[in-house]
Amino acid sequence: MAQGFSRAADVARTVKTAMRNLALGRDDTLPVAPPPPRGPSYTVEADVPVDIGCIQVFRAESFPESGPSPWLDQPDALDIIERRVARREISPRQAEICRHWEAHGYYVLRGAIDPDTIDEAWSAYEAAIARGDLTLAPEKAAADDPHPGRYLNPHLKVQELDLLLRHPVLMNFSSMVLGRPAIPFQTISSHKGSQQSEHSDSIHMTTYPLGYLAACWVAMEDIHADAGPLVYYPGTHRLPYLFSHDVGISTEDFRERGYGAYVERYEPAIKHEIAAHGAKPEYFTARKGDVLFWHANLLHGGSARADMQRSRKALVHHYFAEGCVCYHDLSASTSAVHGPVENLPTCGASSPNITVRDKIAS
Repeated sequence: MAQGFSRAADVARTVKTAMRNLALGRDDTLPVAPPPPRGPSYTVEADVPVDIGCIQVFRAESFPESGPSPWLDQPDALDIIERRVARREISPRQAEICRHWEAHGYYVLRGAIDPDTIDEAWSAYEAAIARGDLTLAPEKAAADDPHPGRYLNPHLKVQELDLLLRHPVLMNFSSMVLGRPAIPFQTISSHKGSQQSEHSDSIHMTTYPLGYLAACWVAMEDIHADAGPLVYYPGTHRLPYLFSHDVGISTEDFRERGYGAYVERYEPAIKHEIAAHGAKPEYFTARKGDVLFWHANLLHGGSARADMQRSRKALVHHYFAEGCVCYHDLSASTSAVHGPVENLPTCGASSPNITVRDKIAS
């Protein structure tokens, strides 16, 4: 019953957003509500099959080189877009979005979420903090920094944030660019700019095959240029993926030194890539309800906060795609998408060879 009410609320919010967009002259296609959430999945759709139960260390080097790449990463992506328009599988407006994604690795959807939904979600978040359901660390960037720090996965404790994570506009956009149904995975809430160094999400949230992650940044208020807006580098999604082993971070390094090894080796490597390729930054000075979506490998971070008093209220969402192994390269751990590690299939139980599966099951 609760799930039915949740889906009805999703549809109502989507219709409200669509009607507002029509009134503003926008031609965004009305999304449909996403299907109900499913249980952990162990099916891997890859050109080179792998048995998730046999993987000992969840690091990029543990997996073979394999496709298929997401459809908008493929060499003939522009031709595929044209064919899909001709078959009326996507609208001309969606085709325009897909071309921009293919070329630049991001897309800004203005007014994607209506103000009422934004206000309802943020008010529920603040109420949960006031009740003590969530405790935010100070994370002071300076002595005069009045804002609390970020919180990982607040949607697990605040229903309104979970509804926003599963908002049909966000789910359907992510599914469209991934070419597979999107799985809502992670949220990060923030009152202020993170000033986080540039990075690709794929070292933190990794997939096999590569590239099946989409992220979005939801502006929960108007964002001022002095508040340290999100910075991103168009086109950098086409650079080679950089993983832990590429910069010399072993599993032992991370286990013993944590993010110290990451700061020492990964962050300088990314800055070198940006300089070497002449990548130019853009800044997301958004209005409330605007959403920036980005590719799994787009380089981005938090710009410097020129005014510590200014807030930068935002939510970051991450979505995996179905049919992938989802893991965390830096920490060499499996993703919660697959459920607890102890619940992973026995080695061989998910083998593509039916003879092997039958032998284990017997």
